Amino acid sequence: MRVLTVFGTRPCAVKMSPLLRKLKECPEIDALCCVTGQHREMLDAVLEKFNIKPDIDLNIMTERQTLADITSRTLVGMVGALDELKPDLVLVHGDTSTSFAAALAAFYAKIPVGHVEAGLRTDDRYSPFPEEMNRRMTSRVASLHFCPTSLNAENLRREGITDGVYITGNTVIDALNITVSNNYEFESAVGAIIGRPQTANTKRLILATVHRRENYNDLEGIFRAFADILTDCPDTELVLPVHLSPIVRDAANAALADIPRARLIEPINVWDMHNLMARSTLVLTDSGGLQEEAPALGKPVLVLRRETERPEAVEAGTVKLVGVERETIVREAKLLLNDKSEYEKMAKAVNPYGDGKASERIVEIIRNLK
Repeated sequence: MRVLTVFGTRPCAVKMSPLLRKLKECPEIDALCCVTGQHREMLDAVLEKFNIKPDIDLNIMTERQTLADITSRTLVGMVGALDELKPDLVLVHGDTSTSFAAALAAFYAKIPVGHVEAGLRTDDRYSPFPEEMNRRMTSRVASLHFCPTSLNAENLRREGITDGVYITGNTVIDALNITVSNNYEFESAVGAIIGRPQTANTKRLILATVHRRENYNDLEGIFRAFADILTDCPDTELVLPVHLSPIVRDAANAALADIPRARLIEPINVWDMHNLMARSTLVLTDSGGLQEEAPALGKPVLVLRRETERPEAVEAGTVKLVGVERETIVREAKLLLNDKSEYEKMAKAVNPYGDGKASERIVEIIRNLK
């Protein structure tokens, strides 16, 4: 069987890399890879670290690209890629415009689609935007649905999707098993912040990431909250890899550039990110992936969003949905930083996203397809 994995962003590359590795280890599968380049620099860094050489690179990224640009260029590019590679199955991941457009192209070519990380829902079509609808539309054309949790599978059943639904865990946990190590040497500015073991930073590190479009109007309050936390908790230091979006960069610099313990750094590779997360005390983020990754490392997560497509993490107690209001973010962060019992309750909660063997399960399902 010829299986083509398609992805275009850094998060999807991280989550698909361990699966691609397992596919290539399976003698019954001819594993191929196509990348779209939706995120160019950040994607390339992951490909290099995981030693992935794509069979086709659509290289769609343009300056100030719109969602319509990404979708249309991916759709047209995939027509040629599918004609050249002639896969028996196309695997896409998650909620990106790359995933939806690639799935649609495969559907047009009557090639079955497998959706990795299927079934996540907020039930608000505009939040996260456009990810919620990308997931839903991908579900309608996919034949195989690889769900991280039973709740994801139930979401699909609620929508009338019952065939080809499997609960596998999340492949991001598989990736952590590859990337995190106790003796890791940082490649970015993080190394100077963390320090070597004999000169280690004694501050408690807070890792923060902010990038979602729906939070653009709330960026000032979010970043001011970070400054307040540093003021109120003098033994902390905040590390913020600043997203490449000019809107995010301008807001972060305006609020935090002059705060001594706010370390604004360039985006970092996934190895640095995972190992920084492992050495942090607390994670503040509007990311989806970090809601899965940080709990696997025993790190509490405060989610800077009004809703999450990962409610099982909230239910399990590994993350807390705190919204985007300045006062709330500060209050909840200080609670965890100052109350050991509250911190331990989240840090020791059981991560609902699996045991690091999701890729093995997905490959076994594909291998046994009739």
